[in-house]
Amino acid sequence: MECYLSKLVANRYWRTMKKIVLILSIIILTFSSCKDPVEPAELKVVTKGIENSEPYISYIQAVTRVSDAKKRLKGMPAGDIVWKAIRAHGGLLKWYANGPVSFRFKYQPLDGSMDRDTYQIVDTYSSKVVHTSAEDCISKFGTNNNTFWVMAKDSTIFKFDTKFWALTPFYFIGQPFVLDGEGVKLQLLAPLSYNNELQDVIKVTFDAGTGDAPDDYYILYFNKETHLLSVIRYVVSYPKYFKEGSSSPEKFMEVVYGSQVKGILFPNCYKTYLSTKDGEPGDYITKIDITNIEFKSNLEKSYFDTPAGAKLVE
Repeated sequence: MECYLSKLVANRYWRTMKKIVLILSIIILTFSSCKDPVEPAELKVVTKGIENSEPYISYIQAVTRVSDAKKRLKGMPAGDIVWKAIRAHGGLLKWYANGPVSFRFKYQPLDGSMDRDTYQIVDTYSSKVVHTSAEDCISKFGTNNNTFWVMAKDSTIFKFDTKFWALTPFYFIGQPFVLDGEGVKLQLLAPLSYNNELQDVIKVTFDAGTGDAPDDYYILYFNKETHLLSVIRYVVSYPKYFKEGSSSPEKFMEVVYGSQVKGILFPNCYKTYLSTKDGEPGDYITKIDITNIEFKSNLEKSYFDTPAGAKLVE
């Protein structure tokens, strides 16, 4: 009898172990194609932790988007470099799985002209954003699904184009993750040296109709050894500021790292120079500080809704 019971227990034990192995095998086969660094705890729906509420994005949605981005990027030499950079900065899957990102972006021109200083929360998956003035917590602006809005106690709070600025800071701190989208064109340029280190160089342009300023371009330097973003050279062609076919002078932005939050590496400072005719840093013109970085996975989706009483921006 004791022998029979021992065999019964052993059989049940091995059946249980086989099930566990089978489940783990399915998980590995399902997600291994992405090959992003994923913690076991992330193998679940990315919920907000609020009962009976919908998640920002399901794990399947995130995996699908990452898989599509990988196929698109890995199909060309420039894209392969960008994909390595995305991995080096923490991985695209983790970028989406962490939920909305919050940060303070303080833009400080050194010529004494107007600062721009706001706290921002951005839904990384859908690019919805809410800015809150660093001086007045009641004054806000943002965008959701191409609707731009502003809510301020008076016109002196935001003395800049809030539509242009709504996603501009995010497009910088979101590099290289934001390069996974449709309409982004990548061109591999000749390698360059920066700070005595060899850099892979990618030029980013956009298909017509992509965003409000499709004539913008970015030239990105990725360190050949670490694959981290070192420099962003760029122009602004926003139609409200520049006539068709024209743009700002090229800027040279040095990326200074300092923060890793939930596995994602962020800059804590940008130093911006005017580019010389040879694409080198010239006069130092703007300092940007990025602080208070955190992911807010428990934020209500309704946070990004247009507030009652807000003024819509054409």
